[in-house]
Amino acid sequence: MTTASVSPAVRVMDLLTPEERRCLTARSDFRAAAMVLATWLVILGLLGLAGFYPSWWTVVLVFLVLPGRQLSLAVLMHEAGHGTLFQHAGLNQWVGQWLCALPTFGDVESYARGHREHHKKAGSRDDPDLPNYAAYPVSLSSFKRKILRDLTGQTGLKLLAGLFRGATDILGNDAGRGRSVLPAQIAAQLVLAGVLWLMGIGWTYWLWLGTFLTTYMLVIRLRQVAEHAAVPNLYDLDPRLNTRTVDAPWWQRVLIAPSFVNFHMEHHLMASVPCYRLRAFRELLKQRGFLDNVPVFTSYVQVLRSAVVSA
Repeated sequence: MTTASVSPAVRVMDLLTPEERRCLTARSDFRAAAMVLATWLVILGLLGLAGFYPSWWTVVLVFLVLPGRQLSLAVLMHEAGHGTLFQHAGLNQWVGQWLCALPTFGDVESYARGHREHHKKAGSRDDPDLPNYAAYPVSLSSFKRKILRDLTGQTGLKLLAGLFRGATDILGNDAGRGRSVLPAQIAAQLVLAGVLWLMGIGWTYWLWLGTFLTTYMLVIRLRQVAEHAAVPNLYDLDPRLNTRTVDAPWWQRVLIAPSFVNFHMEHHLMASVPCYRLRAFRELLKQRGFLDNVPVFTSYVQVLRSAVVSA
């Protein structure tokens, strides 16, 4: 029997007891709030470090570490869009929008609508996210050009230009809501700039924006590659074949895979599991033998070796 012989959703349900399903899908307002708060404390701490102790190394540190915190906000927005971050729907909507989505030029409603289509159609040629990873593996020279566009701000400026033309977020989802959400996205940037000004380090807003337009774009690309690029079979409906989890070391997770986003295969297997319970979900699946034939990736370097070819 191949890994795709039986519907993966059916098999996962068969593997878990009702109590295990209840525990795995339980939302925790405390854990969600702690993740949001921790993300913002690190963001303000990084900008504060550069603002009060300006030097080349503090600025470099911001450009290296801040993108992971910006991605953390985007991941938490994603969770709120699924309704799995907080127990209460109102908190998912308000916190997900104002503290996670808008600061990173996103919008929970439009993102969730587009992302649901990705979940429904992943493993098929109708997956709306295919342009992000269908071409992999790519040549080293091609990947270097992508990195250059990211780090020089070309990718970020192109995406922001799309936002101002009417897209609701930097991924271009749901252009119909773009004009109505844009003022809130701009307002969120002004609020952040105002907070930094009140802290006496207003100039560091440009570090926030500069990071967003450059190294954050590269981090987003690496996340997309890690999740679905150069997988065993991109056009198989089984997430074990069309999606990848990376059991990366802690420092890689800090830089490019925050808030448990590295457990992407498990997320596709059961999207109702909050991100903070995906590790436990993975361990259960491993114990039950459900992941026995799934390739193991333990670093993002290993992922790139699969997705980028030298010749």
